[in-house]
Amino acid sequence: MSAKFRTPELQTKLPAVGTTIFTVMSALASKHGAVNLGQGYPDFDCDSKLVSAVTTAMEAGQNQYPPMAGVPSLLQAVASKVRTIYGHDYSAETEITITAGATQAILTTILAIVQSGDEVIVLDPCYDCYVPGIELAGGVPVRVPLTPGTFRPDFEKIVSAITANTRAIIINTPHNPSGTVWTRAEMLQLQGILEPTDVFVISDEVYEHTVYDSAQHESVTRFPPLAARSFVVSSFGKTFHVTGWKVGYVAAPALLTAEFRKVHQFNVFTVNTPMQYGFASYMSDPNPYLELPSFYQRKRDLFRAGLTQTKFKLLPCEGTYFQCVDFSGLNVAERHLNEQEFCKWLTAEVGVAAIPLSAFYSDGFAQSMIRFCFAKKDETLRTAIERLARL
Repeated sequence: MSAKFRTPELQTKLPAVGTTIFTVMSALASKHGAVNLGQGYPDFDCDSKLVSAVTTAMEAGQNQYPPMAGVPSLLQAVASKVRTIYGHDYSAETEITITAGATQAILTTILAIVQSGDEVIVLDPCYDCYVPGIELAGGVPVRVPLTPGTFRPDFEKIVSAITANTRAIIINTPHNPSGTVWTRAEMLQLQGILEPTDVFVISDEVYEHTVYDSAQHESVTRFPPLAARSFVVSSFGKTFHVTGWKVGYVAAPALLTAEFRKVHQFNVFTVNTPMQYGFASYMSDPNPYLELPSFYQRKRDLFRAGLTQTKFKLLPCEGTYFQCVDFSGLNVAERHLNEQEFCKWLTAEVGVAAIPLSAFYSDGFAQSMIRFCFAKKDETLRTAIERLARL
C-alpha cells in the first residue's frame, strides 16, 4: 500500500494569470491547420551569416560563462549602435547589460527599482508581461488607458495618475499591439511631466528598427533628461529574426545599471555565450538593422493591400510588425461575437489565427478589434489574404 503524502497549500502570487491567449490561439491554429498570424514571430529564417557567426564562436571554444554583464565586444557594439543612431553615449562597461531577452530585462528592471507598495503606471493596452512583473515585485500597477481608436498617450490622464507613490512608468514605442509610434512632441511632453518628479521610465523599445514611412524612432535616448531616468530595453530577437534565441539588452545610467545588475546576477547571472559573440561579429555590418524598416514596410504594404479586399477596417500601422483591424463591418458581427470568440471563429472557420485586442487590457475592454502579425513569408501572407478575402 503506497503512503499518502500531504502537499502544502500554495497561495499563488499571480491569481489572475492563467493560460495566455497566445497559447490558446496557437493551439487552435495548429488544430485547424490555420495560418498563424497570432503570435509575434517570423516564420522565415534569419540571415545565414548570423548562424555562421554563432557557429564560428562555438567552434572557437566560446562555450563557457561570459562576464556577467555581457561579452565586451557585444557591449561595445550596442554602445556604438546607440551612439550612431540616437546620439547618446553609454559606457559599454558600466551602462549596458546583455539580458536573456526583453521579458527578463523588463522583469529584472522592475525587481531592481520597485519596492512593496510602489505604484507603476502602465498604458493600456499593454504587453502582457508588465503587470505580472509589477505584482511579483510587490508593486501596484496603475493602468492608464491610451486614447481608444488612436492609441496615442493621454497626458492629462498620465498626470492625474502620478502620486507620491509613483515609482515608474512603462512606455512602449513602437507600440505592441497597436503599431502606434510616439512622436518627438509626445516624448518632450512626457519629459516635461516627469522633470519635477522622481519617477523612473522603463522604455520598451524592442521594435525600434521597425518604423515606417520615413519616420524615425524617438528613443528616450534622444532626450537627455529622459535618458537620465530611463532603463531602455531592446531585443536582438526582434531585430535579427531570432526570437527563440532570447537575447536582449538594457541601457541605463551607471547608477541605475549597478542596481539592475545586482538583480540580474541572481536572476540569470549571464546569457548564452556563443550567441553573444555571434551578434557582436554580425553587428560589425549595420545594414541588417538599418534596412529592417524597408524590409518590413514592404510586408506591411503587401498585407494591407490584401486586406482592402475584405470588410475589415484597417487601423494605421506606423511601426512594429502588427496590423490591427476593426471587424465590426463584417457580416459575422451580427452574431455578436466578442473579440476572443471572433478570433476563435476566424481560426476554425476561415483558417487564419489572430489575437483579440481585448487580451491586452486589464478589464478585457472590447472595441471589435484584432491584431495580425505580418512578420511572415510573402507566401504565408498571400495565403492568409486569400482566405480573409472570402469574408
